[in-house]
Amino acid sequence: MDETVAEVPLLTEPADGVPDVVATPEALLRTIEALAGGTGPVAVDAERAHGFRYSQRAYLLQLRRAGSGTHLIDPIAFGHTDEDDTFVAADLSELRRAIVDAEWVVHAASQDLPCLFEVGLLPTAIFDTELAARLLGYPRVALGTMVEQTFGVRLLKEHSAADWSTRPLPADWLRYAALDVELLVELRDALAAELDAQGKRAWAEQEFAALVAGAGVPARRRTDPWRRTSGIHRVRTRRGLGLVESLWNARDGIARRLDRAPGRILPDAAISEVAESATPGRDALRRIPAFSRRQAKRFEAEWLAAIGAVEQLTDKELPTLHLAADGPPQTRVWAAKNPEAATRLARVREALTARADELGLPVENLLTPEHVRRLTWTPPAELTPASVDAVLVACGARPWQREHTVDILTAALAEPLAESPEVTAE
Repeated sequence: MDETVAEVPLLTEPADGVPDVVATPEALLRTIEALAGGTGPVAVDAERAHGFRYSQRAYLLQLRRAGSGTHLIDPIAFGHTDEDDTFVAADLSELRRAIVDAEWVVHAASQDLPCLFEVGLLPTAIFDTELAARLLGYPRVALGTMVEQTFGVRLLKEHSAADWSTRPLPADWLRYAALDVELLVELRDALAAELDAQGKRAWAEQEFAALVAGAGVPARRRTDPWRRTSGIHRVRTRRGLGLVESLWNARDGIARRLDRAPGRILPDAAISEVAESATPGRDALRRIPAFSRRQAKRFEAEWLAAIGAVEQLTDKELPTLHLAADGPPQTRVWAAKNPEAATRLARVREALTARADELGLPVENLLTPEHVRRLTWTPPAELTPASVDAVLVACGARPWQREHTVDILTAALAEPLAESPEVTAE
């Protein structure tokens, strides 16, 4: 064992103990009153059942505020099932009203904001401790690491990947959950002081404002999400792709119906293996071990129906081998497809990396890689700082990012082109 880690004390118990889980209207009302009577920022966290459930809903909410203490809320207890046997998420907007004027302190807010919004919790101000740490140049920004570096104590982290849809929640899981918000406001204060010292507070405020602005905006659904099935690169025919699409959609419907993670019903590799088969059907399914496992075998009729539906499709109805790109292609093919763009990209990356090093932050936080790819693949016809800035504005770059990148981007793009270098994919 690493002796340095062993010497760092482990924070094993919240200062006020582990509170009871709030699961009744009466307990929720007491929590709302307590939080409303507290002062200062509110630490907010949510536990999901990623990898276990289809939905990304919150299965436990943790809130802590000075003068109020820590509160563990079971949002599932306040939801209900409608006449179609569909779960309807809780409406916790009364809880939001108690803390709406406070700054919410969240670690990796982009992960938790969607499930918070689902239950009516929408912030008006955020401080994201993970994002602040990135802007400050911390090499490792996990909550446990930040707490250890800042306060010299370690957090319990062994339940971070647990199935939080489990009921009742074990006592040690609840202790872990309470500790996740135990020092979050104090961490916020320490990072805020560092942002001020490094002159980066305005940068962070712009990033936090963008998080708030996007908190209630549904994520754009990816076109043909089935094309991301593992192993699909081995499928060489349109009919094979049709099988991937049909089986993926069948699995997705089953997973949604059962609220189970799709991979727990049938792994991607099994879908791709069927799609590679010259004679897909019952025999092919039964030769693939994953289809014979109990969870998948019970849906054999649906898998066969999905395969049969593809057999009825004409060639014109089958999916194309390649989806028309919405934007630049993957960077690994730039040298072959557009050598000049590959040269521009290499120069721009070099310039951005140097500027990020000067500013003490990751290059991907200085400017989003997708913005870089779009700009370098098709730069403005008239290359000026104003035209480069306009492209970044259209992409959604923050003012602080444009302030520190427009000049170097314009210079890098304006350099005379020579032979294209190797460009590695990001």
